[in-house]
Amino acid sequence: MGALNHLKVLDLSRILAGPWCGQCLGDLGAEVLKIEHPDGGDDTRKWAPPYVTQADGSQKDGAYFTACNRNKRSVVIDFSTPEGAALVARLAEEADIVIENFKVGGLAKYGLDYDSLKQKNPGLIYCSITGFGQTGPYAHRAGYDYLIQAMGGLMSITGQPDGQAGGGPVKVGVAVSDLFTGMYATVSILAAIAHRERTGEGQHIDCALFDCQTAMLANQASNWLVGGINPERMGNAHPNVVPYRAYQLADGHAIIACGNDSQFARLMARLGRPELAEDDRFKTAPARVIHREQLEEILDGIVIGWQRDQLIAALEEEGVPCGPINEVQDVFSDPHARARGVEVPMTQQDGTVIPTVAFPARFGKTPAEYHTAPPPLGASTEAVLSERLGLDSAAIKALKASGIIR
Repeated sequence: MGALNHLKVLDLSRILAGPWCGQCLGDLGAEVLKIEHPDGGDDTRKWAPPYVTQADGSQKDGAYFTACNRNKRSVVIDFSTPEGAALVARLAEEADIVIENFKVGGLAKYGLDYDSLKQKNPGLIYCSITGFGQTGPYAHRAGYDYLIQAMGGLMSITGQPDGQAGGGPVKVGVAVSDLFTGMYATVSILAAIAHRERTGEGQHIDCALFDCQTAMLANQASNWLVGGINPERMGNAHPNVVPYRAYQLADGHAIIACGNDSQFARLMARLGRPELAEDDRFKTAPARVIHREQLEEILDGIVIGWQRDQLIAALEEEGVPCGPINEVQDVFSDPHARARGVEVPMTQQDGTVIPTVAFPARFGKTPAEYHTAPPPLGASTEAVLSERLGLDSAAIKALKASGIIR
């Protein structure tokens, strides 16, 4: 039984940040109802190709959708109608958590905002995920991940420096601002649950992509706030640690990452240059940062003569962090990934198999659960309305006929 199996979640979100939060809660045992619009549902169902190949050979939903929507039941309700909004409000009455990512104030006209829903459910934890938050001069703006990576400073420190081949700001290859926000939303919701258990109080959570991205600047933010150093793009290099980047070898590339002086000493000994670990220019971590260019030029000249697998094996023996630069297909065929069970195949009711990526934390007592494959649109609408709201077949048939549900 999952740690959160006592919680009910109403997920009104779409795209990535909100659904990622909902999936995390679902993986940990919460029951998650994903409310979708009759006109195609979550936008990412159409973000394709590639598509999911159904058991009958047809192609329906985009692979993107499957990344963040397992362990949910899809319920199609058009809550732009009074009848549909009333159905969602009734579901919210017995929910512990609501997740939404509409524009600021966008749900008030349907009576699905926090102030409306808390009247009948004062213990409700209501998490609003937006680009820029509920307050501030940008609160009205829409915020997609790419925009937030740019405005939140991440792109200014990602990519090759100006003046080098390919120089210029670059976005990260996955929507990390959305994912950061989904994780912060999950943590915040769990904190609110802990507060409710002590006090009985629900609350509203304002979770903004811009704020979360700024928080995830981490040491780079501190380099500016504490040291007055405005970080610059450094390609694969690290602003505070040397050596710590990708190196060109005889047959490819490898990462060498020395986080302390003892690792650096072992690296130099294995590369046949132990005297460099005693050189005043390189002996300490701060000295290596100051004399980065000289050290990197020496290292480039040494490692270019090594084969990748040979160097990795040699440095592993010395306890020096080193590894290959894998493509995504390499990650899932890696023996360590297989041993850790990172790929989890799930099966829909019609036999369609959808491979997903495991929840990354391993629990000793309450492990993550994988009980519901990313659902077809509206797969649970009738069942949920019957189970949760007590609607009979005639009422459900009438709602279907009016286009309010599907």
